[in-house]
Amino acid sequence: MTLDTEVVVPHSLWLPAKGVSEDEAPTMAITPAPPLEPPPLKNITLMLDWYLSPQHAALVVARERGLYAAQGLDVDIQSPADPSIAIKLLTAGDVDLALTRQPLLHLHAHEGAPITRIATLIETPLTAVIVMGAEPLEVEKNLAGLHYGYTTREGLNLSIPRLVPRSVQQTDDYSAPENLHFDPARALREGQADAVADGFFHFLPPQLATEGITTHLVRFDALDIPRYDGLVVLANSDSLVRRADTWSRFVLAVEEASHWIIENPTAAWELLVAAHPVLDNDINTAAWDDILRRMALSPAALDSKRYNAFEAYLLQRGQIDATFPLSRLAVDPHTL
Repeated sequence: MTLDTEVVVPHSLWLPAKGVSEDEAPTMAITPAPPLEPPPLKNITLMLDWYLSPQHAALVVARERGLYAAQGLDVDIQSPADPSIAIKLLTAGDVDLALTRQPLLHLHAHEGAPITRIATLIETPLTAVIVMGAEPLEVEKNLAGLHYGYTTREGLNLSIPRLVPRSVQQTDDYSAPENLHFDPARALREGQADAVADGFFHFLPPQLATEGITTHLVRFDALDIPRYDGLVVLANSDSLVRRADTWSRFVLAVEEASHWIIENPTAAWELLVAAHPVLDNDINTAAWDDILRRMALSPAALDSKRYNAFEAYLLQRGQIDATFPLSRLAVDPHTL
């Protein structure tokens, strides 16, 4: 047989099989494949450090703009009934992430809590010593004689010892600091304390000012307390490596949100108050620009010198017995 050979196919080979129409096409050729279902989102619970405020903007914007979902995450943001329970819930495994301030991270970690910082939201302290009245001329002498209240452990353990010398604490007329139970405005208003060792300076002084109460601030750097991260995200260190990919994707979403906020501050504010109308008030609006300046644009980035310096400070002040290695306290989740 050559290429020129005529080939004749018997007629019987052209006949369709029994029961099959000549017009019937194969089913697979005309039925499209079912659409692929997107993988389910991974659920994460995040406990705030206290009630929702503008300092949490990156977390809210990441949710509202679908940035968590783009990373395969569904983040449930919760507010604690008591600010002291966020770290306890994280330690117990009842929440996946929790917010706090860097000093509390150090103090709780040295008490055995399995917690590690995976991101920074606010790069500078948001609290200061808030003192009733106008600033006096003899600031240092005046501060030593005040009756202090506190709402957090860093206020009691870090601020007050720097404000009141041991010699003053040993006098007969010394008034021990009082726990204000997270209600400093009432305490100052009613004269329970002369000063709050750890008040949120964006909110407490303006709130009191609306009532005609004058205050002034003493920043922590004036007390020689090292600079620290004002708001950090913690994960449980017992599952840190196993969940590293999840935490990396979470931080990527927060970083994208932070950059969008900085580029679109007005739109970000409108999105924030639309999602949570309770935030739409004069005090929060006035604080917005200053909070923007303090936001971390690289949340995962870790300032090792800052954390090591704070450990050294705590050791010097007798708050801890020995320093921890950096990896016990904080990590960049992208490097795990």
